[in-house]
Order: sequence, then structure tokens, then C-alpha cells
Amino acid sequence: MWNSIADFVIKHRLWLIIFIALVTVYMGYYASRVEMSYDSGQTVPLDDPEMIELMKFRAQFGEDGNVIAIGVKDSTLYQLEKFKFYQELTREIKKIQGVKQALALPALPIFLKDTAKGKFYSQRIFPDTLRSQSELDSLLTVASNQRIYANQLLNPTNGAALMVVFVPKDVMNSSKREAVASAIQAAGKRFEQNTNIRVHYAGLPFIRTMVANAIRQEMQIFLYASILVTGLIMFAFFRSFKAVLFSMIIIGIVVIWTMGTLVLFGYKITLLSALIPPVIVTLGITNAIYLLNKYHLEFSKTKNKLDAIRMVVRKMGLATFLTNLTVAIGFLTLLSTDVIILREFGIVAGLNIMALFFVSLIMIPGIFSWLPIPTEKHLKHLNFPIMKGFLNMVDLFVHRRRPLIYIGSIVLAVISVLGILQLRSLSFMVDDIPAESEIKRDLTFVEENFNGIMPLEFVIEFHSKRRRPILDVKNLQMIESFENFLDSIDVMAPPLSAVSFIKTTKQAFYNNNPARYQLPTRQEGAFILRYMKGETDSSGLSNSFIDSTFSKMRISTRIADIGSRRLDSLVQVIEPRMKEIFVSTKTDSVSTSITGTTKIFIKGNKFLIENLRESLLLAFLLITLSMAILFANVRMIIISLLPNLLALMITAGLMGYFNIPLKPSTALIFSITFGISVDNSIRFLAKYRQEILSNNFYIPRAVSDSILETGKSIMYTSIVLFAGFIIFAFSSFGGTIALGVLTSITLVISMFTNLILLPALIMTFDKPKGRKGDLLIDDFDSSFYGESEDEEIDLSRIKIHNRHPSAE
Repeated sequence: MWNSIADFVIKHRLWLIIFIALVTVYMGYYASRVEMSYDSGQTVPLDDPEMIELMKFRAQFGEDGNVIAIGVKDSTLYQLEKFKFYQELTREIKKIQGVKQALALPALPIFLKDTAKGKFYSQRIFPDTLRSQSELDSLLTVASNQRIYANQLLNPTNGAALMVVFVPKDVMNSSKREAVASAIQAAGKRFEQNTNIRVHYAGLPFIRTMVANAIRQEMQIFLYASILVTGLIMFAFFRSFKAVLFSMIIIGIVVIWTMGTLVLFGYKITLLSALIPPVIVTLGITNAIYLLNKYHLEFSKTKNKLDAIRMVVRKMGLATFLTNLTVAIGFLTLLSTDVIILREFGIVAGLNIMALFFVSLIMIPGIFSWLPIPTEKHLKHLNFPIMKGFLNMVDLFVHRRRPLIYIGSIVLAVISVLGILQLRSLSFMVDDIPAESEIKRDLTFVEENFNGIMPLEFVIEFHSKRRRPILDVKNLQMIESFENFLDSIDVMAPPLSAVSFIKTTKQAFYNNNPARYQLPTRQEGAFILRYMKGETDSSGLSNSFIDSTFSKMRISTRIADIGSRRLDSLVQVIEPRMKEIFVSTKTDSVSTSITGTTKIFIKGNKFLIENLRESLLLAFLLITLSMAILFANVRMIIISLLPNLLALMITAGLMGYFNIPLKPSTALIFSITFGISVDNSIRFLAKYRQEILSNNFYIPRAVSDSILETGKSIMYTSIVLFAGFIIFAFSSFGGTIALGVLTSITLVISMFTNLILLPALIMTFDKPKGRKGDLLIDDFDSSFYGESEDEEIDLSRIKIHNRHPSAE
């Protein structure tokens, strides 16, 4: 089959390249329309019970993660002139298009009692114009006495102030939030210039905007860096500018196809999909190196350009297809997950890796058939003395020190297992951002002064025949008891609920005496309700905390980004305490639940890692099946997989020893690298199968020839892969750094295990009986290798069967 494909590619190369060019123009049109994703990325399926609960919560009470926090801390803030600038900052931010509301100290309302009319009314504590420092000081005292704002917008201990900016959902999940974030930062910068007071920004909408902008910048940097680094390495190998240029053109075509695929499928660029173009560049260079290396090798033998190119397609076609397929399988198995961002990443990467194979197989033979023949300078890499000396040393080591290789492999496996046992799962809501970054420092500021900004929600529903069961004194006392418990947790901000507003009304009734910020008694309640009779909430604030029947309510709090493990443990502490406090009776029952973005994050993190584990298992099974189709021999399948499994074990062990947590960005490494590292095994074994036939089934000679020839390509591509992935180590995101470093380490380890352990295993377990025609690789398909090798062999006369004693 590959003979026909080779002839077809050479004969119709012009039309095939024109077809690729037309497809590239079409995909380029769509690639120009690619957009960034501004959504947080769904990690929990929509039909999951906890996700359904969150959707119901948002439908009834509104969004919980749409807050941008702006914090300041400076004693001079409360000087008249600087406080006026703070008032101006508040007014500016309120006017920004896309801002729904902004709550801050200069705009705080206060509830007051109108005895004459018998009702409450609200007014701002601070007027637009402050006339003196004494007036400001007096009003600051009034503001600090409003207990509902304590540790919410004002830290009574150190004077830190927090502005809470609410952003609508349609703005938060679109490119509009970039303009909002920029306008807020511009206003904050003017305030800093006027007051010399540092402004701190936090909140999920703001952080996601900053991360999205960084992704866009890094995507371009990494793409250009991967092209530059891999191109330089390729030039060092082949000493040919044209070889590098046309290889890069081929890879550029597939990068365009990748971006076009995103748009055609309706996807946007996420933190994961932004990694695909640099990965395509790196894998594309490895394809080019294998094909060009084979082309130069065949040309050095035949001195005929077209014959050499035909031999490239005949001998390397299926092997290159299988190696690209195993890499694609590693990505495509992510389709088995229920996580949308993983599925998008998997299908786009997998399809375009296969597209890379077809474009490479058509364009490299086609283009190089038109280029001048390689010169001696271009063929020098075939006899690179240092590499040749290293491979000779490896060959000698494999033949003479196999027991030492096995002992070393077992020791490494045992040490790796001990490291794996120390591996722990941990991730943060604001993950992968450097600790020294401004985003992280600002988040730390909010956590230190206001206990955090990550939303955590509690829903309480009373099922009673009585009207407005929430207002029942016993029920209010249960709610207050639970809120006091939440307030005692040091990583959690004071809770805010309808109970907080009820306490505020009592404080207002008693002329805003802070000591009266408490639940009213039954007698007090009757008086206070008279003042509330006929009141309407034009702001809609009450609807955000309680339903119209006063039977279902929300307790809202903020929590520090303490990590998935501590967060999970904390929820497990809160849930039983919650059930202990809210006890149902014969007449009234109560149901409780914990929800919100933070709770779903815990579920999503577990779900994501579990899905990645399943996809890795599926990748292992599919790649094993591919090896089974290729070899049809259990022994050879095990031999081919062991070196790559050892490489993965070593990487996992290193993660355990160096306290690198298992999280989505690091768990993804294993699915990707397993498919890539198996490439080395397939290429080595493909060459070994050719050499075993050429050398009359003499294993030592076949292994030596395979090490010396294929070893060069394995080392070339491993160096390129290392250089291509290590670029990610210069990212500003911790997950991307881990992906780059650990993937690079895994691929280098895989290079050594496939050059040393794999041939050693073959030498030990693949010994022929010495009778011509016996081959341990059962059901061998002769068409895999083409029609000829260095020696002509009539493959139809070779009988393949199992080696059993009874066969003798």
C-alpha cells in the first residue's frame, strides 16, 4: 500500500500542495476570527446535582462570583483632602459602563428612624461635599458604628477600606469586562497619583481578565519562541536553511488549521487551547526530522533523489502515521471526559496532530523533490561523531551490562513508587499565578484584611404552614447561631444575610446604637415591623437574600483561597454543624445546602483530576491496542510499554518528592507524554523488525543496527521536544511551567529508557530459536516495510508462529 502512496504523492505532488494551500486559505479566514474565552470554564457537568443546585441558586438570588474588590489601607486616607479623592474614585467607578453597582465607604447608606411618619428611611452617611476635617471625623465615627459594614467594607482594627464593584453576568463573561477592568485601573491609577495610596484589586472577574490578557500575550511569545528554538536546533542538525524554512512553512500551515478548527467548532482560546500551536510546532519539527533524516540516509545510499524520497514514504509512512496516531490518541482520549475545556483541547489537538502527519507526508517529499540534492554539508549529521560515540557506548552497555540495566530500572521503579505515595492533590481557585505577581499580592491583601473574596453560599429553606417562617424568632435564632459559627472561622468573612438587615433595623430603631445590632425580641419585633410596614425595596437588595414568601434565604460569605484540600475539609466540618443547628420539628422542617462558585470549584477539581485519570487509562488501553495490532504478540507489547511506563513513574515520583501537587495542569502531563514517548518505542521496534529480517533473525546484530540508526532520530527528536516544551517553563502561570518542565523531563527519561531498557528487554526476551523463518512477532504484516531492504527477502516464504517447545 505504501508503495502506491509513495508513487501517488510524487506523481501528484503539485495538485496535492495546491489543495493544501486552498484549505489553508479557507482555514485562515476562520482563524482570523478566533476569540479569547472569558468564561471560567465549566468543569462540572450541567446534570450534576450540585451544579443543578448552583443554577437554581443563581436563578433565584443572582450571581455569586461577579464582584471586583478594590482595597486601600493607609491612615492618611481619612484626611479630608485624600478622602475627597476617595469619594471621587467611588463616583468615577459607579459611572463606568458595565458596572452595575459600587459599594464603598464614601457611598455607604445608613438606616434612620422617622418617628413622625413611623417608618425607616435611608440616606448616605457622607455628603457629596465635606467642609471640614471635624465633620469627616464625626461621620467616620457614625460609619464605623454601623455593625453591618464591619469587616465587610471597613476593617475596624487597621482602617483598611474595601470597595465592592458588582459586574453583570453578560459583561463578566465577555470581552466587555476588559474595558471595565481597564477603566477601573485607570481610575485607581489617578487616585494613586493624587494620594500616594496604593490600590489593590481582587475578585474573580478582574483576575480572569488579567489571566486572559496574559494568555493572549504568552500564546504569541511561546509560538514565536518554539519556532525560533526548534528551528535553530533543526538548522544545527541539517545545516540547511531551506530545510528549516520549508519545515516551518509546513508547521505554520497546521497552526493556521488549528486556529481555524477552534472557530469552526465554535470554541474560543482558553488557557489549555492556547498551548496547542506551540505543541504543533514542536511535534511538527519531530516529524520533519524523522522524514528528512531518512531522506538523507537513503540518498547517501542511492545518490538518487526521487528514489530516496520514495523510500521515505514507503519505509516511514506507516511508522510516522502510527507515532502521530499514538500522540493524537493521548489528546483524543480527553473526549471521554465530561469537562468541556478538556474535550475542546483534546479534539482540536488530536485532529490537527493527524492533519500534521498528512501535510508532512505530502509536502516534505513534494517540496524536497523540487529542491537541489543534499550536499555533503547537509549529510554530516549522519556521522555526528559525538552522537555516534554515545550510541556505540549505549550499544556496548546493552550487550554487556543487561543485568545492571534491570537492577537500575527496578531501583528507579521502587524509588518512584515511594515518591508516588507522597503525591497529593491540591489546587487553588486562583491557581498557577506566581506568588510574587501583583495579582497574587493584591489577593493576599484582601485576604489579610477582609478574610478573602471567594464566594461561598448557604441556602436555608423552611417548610412550614405558617406565613413567613424565616421571621419566626426561633428560626431567626437558629440562623444567628449558624452565622456566629461561620464568623468564628478565621479564613471566612462575616456572613451577610437577611438576618444582618433585621439586626440593622433594630440598631436603627435604637438611634443606631451599635450595642443594639442584634435580633429583636418578640416585643421589639412588633414595634420594628410597624416601621417597616409598607416599605418597598427599590434596589432589589432583599430579593438577593430572601424569597418573596420569606421561607427560603441565602447566607453569603467570602472565604480566602485556602486550597482544595483545606476547603474540602472545611466544608466537611460546616455541613454536620449546619445539620446540627437547623433541626426539623414535627410541624416545621428545614433543608440546608452549601453552594456557590467556591463549592463547585472543590467538586470541579476532584472531577477534573478523576476524568484525567480515566483518560490516561483509556489512552493506555488504546495505545496498547495499537501496539497489539502492530505486533500481535503479548510479550512484545509488554516489552514496548515497560520503558514508557517507567518514564511516567519516575516523573510522578519526582512530583511526590518535590511536593509538586497533582492538579489539572499536572495531571494532564501523563496523557500527553505517554502518547509522545511511545513514539520512540514504535520507531525503534519498526527498525528492529526491518533489521531482524535483513540479518537472518540474528538479534544482537539487529539490535545494534537499530540503536545506531534509529537512536540518532530518537535523540534528535528528544532534544527538539525537550527544547520545545521547556519553553513553557518561562510562563507566568505555575501550571504551564509544570507542564513544560515535567513534560520535558519525562521525554528525556523516555529517550534513555527506549535507548537502553527497550533493546535490553529485546535481547533478553526476544531470542529466536536459530531456525530460519522463526520470528517472535506473530502475524507479521510484510507490507509494513515496503518491498525491499538492504537485502532482498522473499517475505511470502517466511512462516510466523509461536515459539513453543512442542514446535521443535
